[in-house]
Amino acid sequence: MPRTHPWIDERPGPLDDAAVVRPPGALRSLVLTIDVITPIVDDPRAFGAIAAANALSDVWAMGGRPEVALSFIGLPNDKLGLEVLAEVMAGLDEACARARCAIVGGHTLHDTEPKCGLSVVGSVDPAHLWSQRAARPGDVLVLTKAIGTGLLAQAARADRADPAAFAEATAQMLALNDVACEVGLELGAHAATDVTGFGLLGHLRHLIEAARVGARLRAADVPLLPTALELAAEDCVPGGTRKNLVYAGAVTRFAPELGEPMRLALADAQTSGGLLLCLPAEVAARAVDTLRARGCARSAVVGELVALAPDEAPHIEVG
Repeated sequence: MPRTHPWIDERPGPLDDAAVVRPPGALRSLVLTIDVITPIVDDPRAFGAIAAANALSDVWAMGGRPEVALSFIGLPNDKLGLEVLAEVMAGLDEACARARCAIVGGHTLHDTEPKCGLSVVGSVDPAHLWSQRAARPGDVLVLTKAIGTGLLAQAARADRADPAAFAEATAQMLALNDVACEVGLELGAHAATDVTGFGLLGHLRHLIEAARVGARLRAADVPLLPTALELAAEDCVPGGTRKNLVYAGAVTRFAPELGEPMRLALADAQTSGGLLLCLPAEVAARAVDTLRARGCARSAVVGELVALAPDEAPHIEVG
């Protein structure tokens, strides 16, 4: 994507996967994004729905609404039949119908490993666009879903997952971030990011570097899925989570008493995670109450953003 094009205002950071296009004279700007995942559950219909929720989240993370999408599905045709493809497509359709986003086409191909995702076109009011650059010192950080889907998925692959805990993780991944976006817009969020592959710490690093601020994160306040911390302590940890910890650790200062399992959980690679909203401090309690009342039951204030000294680089302090 050419950075020099006058219509394009890219989301900060080379690793992000969404962009905003501002055609001259348009009342709403376009949000363009794409995301593809491999299976995290065995049920093909749930896999399709989770893939859709994961891709749609990028639009809500910018304060927008999804409008239309193109689907992408890769399957090993010699091993999985058309009935599996039909179930994956049904899951995509169900999630997009809940989001009021129309799937207008797509592409399927033979692949050695199942893959599914969406390319989404959304729209956003330019006056209420959430750019990560707009986060401010003094903002509180409100997380709208619990952390731990990567750890639980790893446990499921190793046949070590607690069934009830994995069912809760699946239900959370199926949940859309539309309500979180609505509440953030209603209460004047300055910025947001969704928490997906880079984990909470990795996505927070992107945000603080874009906005040139510091962050204080309270580990004890971060909602965790059941058994996630135990799995981290038992070394049932995906490789992506370990890479995230190294990546985020370059700008993170951990309290000495914070053990390795919690550090891994905070860096855990998420699928269809929640939004991390940057809200004015005076609306923090109201935001959490409203989110919980509208179905985001694990929402919590997990920290705040702080101003940097003139000689300080953006960093995260975790206590």
